[in-house]
Amino acid sequence: MKKTIAIIGAVVFTITSFTLNAQQTWDAKKNATVDSLTSGYEAKLVAPPQPLTTEKIFPVLGQYESSANADAASITITLDEQNKGMVWIQGLPQGKIKAMLRKSPATYKIPAQKTEEGKEVAEGTMIFDKETNSLSICIGKAYNMTDPGSAFTPAAEETTVATTNGKSVKSKKITAPKSWMYVGTKMEKVTVMN
Repeated sequence: MKKTIAIIGAVVFTITSFTLNAQQTWDAKKNATVDSLTSGYEAKLVAPPQPLTTEKIFPVLGQYESSANADAASITITLDEQNKGMVWIQGLPQGKIKAMLRKSPATYKIPAQKTEEGKEVAEGTMIFDKETNSLSICIGKAYNMTDPGSAFTPAAEETTVATTNGKSVKSKKITAPKSWMYVGTKMEKVTVMN
């Protein structure tokens, strides 16, 4: 009986040491099957996308500073609480006005409106440029659906030439009504990390 227990113990010890030894020496990189399966899939870690925030969805939101506009040196744009397609512009000489999103993410139409102070505001355009981090507002020119940026190009003055009895006579220059322009730079939020 003692011999049988000793033989079984030796066999179990040999099998256990063999399996432990085999597990320790196996290398996946040296295995031909593993190598052929993983050869087409190089491990490239890509950072996960950042979660969407309100500022990423609506990049026009924030505070803007302008050195060119003395009458509106600092303006703030906030999102309307009930309508996500509308923003409120505060700090303009016209007062607090609304703008409606037309082309995502940052092209807005300023409808003709009456402010809370009772001032009449003409139709206009507001465009935020993400690359330059700048905001352009034009009030007084109608919003152009096909080319909203055309509101920021200077209007060409037209002259008409009339002929009377073979003589050419220049008449008055026709000028468009004066529009109000604003160009400002977005102020970056600075957060402190511990």
